[in-house]
Amino acid sequence: MHKPKGVTERYPAQIIVPLLDALALFFGAVLAHTLRFGSINMHDRYWLALVIMALLITFINSAIGAYDRWRITRISTLLARQFLVWLVVAILVTSVVYLTQAGERYSRLWVGMALLISFVLSGGVRVAIQLLLHRARVQGRSLRSVFMVGPGHNILHVGRGMRGTPEEGYHIAGVLRLGSNNVDQTALTNLSRRVAESGAQEVWICVPLEMGPAVRSIFYALRHHTAEVRFIPEFRDMQLLNHRMSEVAGQFAFDLSVTPMNDTARLIKRLEDIVLGSLISVAILPVCAVIALSIKLTSTGPVLFKQYRTGDNGKPFKVYKFRSMRLHQECEGQVTQACKGDNRLTKVGIFLRCTSLDELPQFFNVLQGRMSIVGPRPHALAHNEHYKELVESYMKRHKVKPGITGWAQVNGFRGETDTLDKMARRVECDLWYIDNWSLWLDLRIIFWTIFKGFINKNAY
Repeated sequence: MHKPKGVTERYPAQIIVPLLDALALFFGAVLAHTLRFGSINMHDRYWLALVIMALLITFINSAIGAYDRWRITRISTLLARQFLVWLVVAILVTSVVYLTQAGERYSRLWVGMALLISFVLSGGVRVAIQLLLHRARVQGRSLRSVFMVGPGHNILHVGRGMRGTPEEGYHIAGVLRLGSNNVDQTALTNLSRRVAESGAQEVWICVPLEMGPAVRSIFYALRHHTAEVRFIPEFRDMQLLNHRMSEVAGQFAFDLSVTPMNDTARLIKRLEDIVLGSLISVAILPVCAVIALSIKLTSTGPVLFKQYRTGDNGKPFKVYKFRSMRLHQECEGQVTQACKGDNRLTKVGIFLRCTSLDELPQFFNVLQGRMSIVGPRPHALAHNEHYKELVESYMKRHKVKPGITGWAQVNGFRGETDTLDKMARRVECDLWYIDNWSLWLDLRIIFWTIFKGFINKNAY
């Protein structure tokens, strides 16, 4: 089997990039020590600090997925994510130095210079590699050749996706079209020869689920080849969530609808909620005091409004909000959404809803562990019962903790959902968030919420 021109082997970024980060930090630390102390010989305690910083950088990058698919990430996102990691490490290291009263033994200037220099070196290498790879792939080099097998419409669909992402670096070396309902055995006898002649490094089996038995026949026909074989099934009209391949009870499984909150992710998100939630709660206490006093002076009734909502994995919990309406009675099991011009709203309540300040008490829900700062907004129980039959995969938004803000809110889908289309688009955003969750995405949503998530253009 020959290798076509322009096709190269790939090496795992999860191994190479952490090594590049460690090397960048090493050179940055040595250069910073030379600039700060005029000597290249570092004391053992500085080598210890260097190792700790390298481990922190590797751990945080791994936790937020910075080593995954970094070669096709936008440069601005790449650098912003890396800057955040280096900033967090700088804060952690300087905090430890301060809390342990080791300021006399360690130079904080050295820490700052070492991290700054290593950030420039590491970021520069990432950007340079990405630009070189992009240029090479546009010119038809550094590609990985693929032979596709399956019905014509499936091959066309996957091929369009490949051509739409040239930065992935795949190249179609050949195709074998099969019938939509059966497998031509004559075609399969020629498959081995055609794959060998194409020099393909990978074979993609692109068939719908109803042709599952054909996968065995195709795989058997490739038994003498060393090319990597991938099965790319087509899930027609199915709303997938965090879909992937996994192993459970010693068996391989296609995960069609699985929460991304595994043990590590759940721990990271909980730490995020505790740290940021505590800081924000302290900062908003004066604002909450003013709001509570305004509600008490302008209308009768309690300051807080409490209502059961659906939480993580469908468990109900009591959510807290500042009361924005006058006291009123509704029929049992019925919850009427507030709308523009609603005469139940107080003057203070209108302002609170327009600015989302009525949701500030939910930071207490966050500290309780019943909500997250970022996640799908919790809906009233009656609304869940109504929409779960109307919007496909509606209840899948409850696979994670509900949030004070979310991807839907920063994309303009907040407030009243007076049409089915509005609710469907909100659910679509919620499911996209769950499917693409990362610590970095949470921080981006929090940042965007500050600038465009609070003010409701459809104020009432």
